[in-house]
Amino acid sequence: MPLSHFACANCGFWQQHFAPPDCPVCSDVRNDLPEDGWNFLPEDDVARTHDGDFRQIADDLWAFTTSPHLGLGGTGWLIVRPVAEGGNIAFEAAPYYSRAMLDTIAELGGIASLAASHPHGYGALFQLQRAFDPDVVAIQKDDLAYTKAFRVTAPYDDTLELAPGYTLHHVGGHYAGQAALHDAKAKRLFCGDMFKIDQDADGRSTHISSHKAFHKDIPLTHGEVQAYRDVIAPLAFDAVLTPFEYAPEIGRDRALEVLDEALARPPQVRRVPV
Repeated sequence: MPLSHFACANCGFWQQHFAPPDCPVCSDVRNDLPEDGWNFLPEDDVARTHDGDFRQIADDLWAFTTSPHLGLGGTGWLIVRPVAEGGNIAFEAAPYYSRAMLDTIAELGGIASLAASHPHGYGALFQLQRAFDPDVVAIQKDDLAYTKAFRVTAPYDDTLELAPGYTLHHVGGHYAGQAALHDAKAKRLFCGDMFKIDQDADGRSTHISSHKAFHKDIPLTHGEVQAYRDVIAPLAFDAVLTPFEYAPEIGRDRALEVLDEALARPPQVRRVPV
């Protein structure tokens, strides 16, 4: 069997393999194993059955999603920047990119830097690397074991500046190598799964939580929550973006309140009203 890319039908995690024996994301304590056993989808099968959507969120921000739903169903964010200032930054990835999605990214200027928070946000990073060959593919070193589908060119320890005003910060917690991207110019925090935002049908945020594994009710330790707080307290932001949600209602002060509330009680998973 030739070496190729396979997506886990249960969570959407991609591996470059001959025949994946299992899925490291599903096998992890944060996720459920597939009840009917492993089913790994070759890239050609995904391409035949999936399309995608894209929308402009702000003058410099686009969101890319895959349809129908594949795996965890995350969003790929594209920050559009002038080439003279270093070019576009892609953070997180959609589960799969159709030809039209890739063509749109090309029309917007391609990708100069590619990064993600943790494996739940990796999506089809391999497609973006293959299509645009960015010089920088940045993953925090503690999550390199999950990067079988693509090649990391810029592993890092605590911080990595992708461009002036755009800095990756290692936060840990939910995953050992979890990182957040701070967009200082637009005052946005691409927070990975530091926070889970519950939203209503109209996209309005209703509850916010911070957790190790929300659907399994595994809380973060106080040390992990404090580490989150230590990283984000000095950062100015008026909105948070997870691999799944855009929450312009939640800025730095509200995020710190949620973490302070968690530090003031025994560890537990709790949804705090926005």
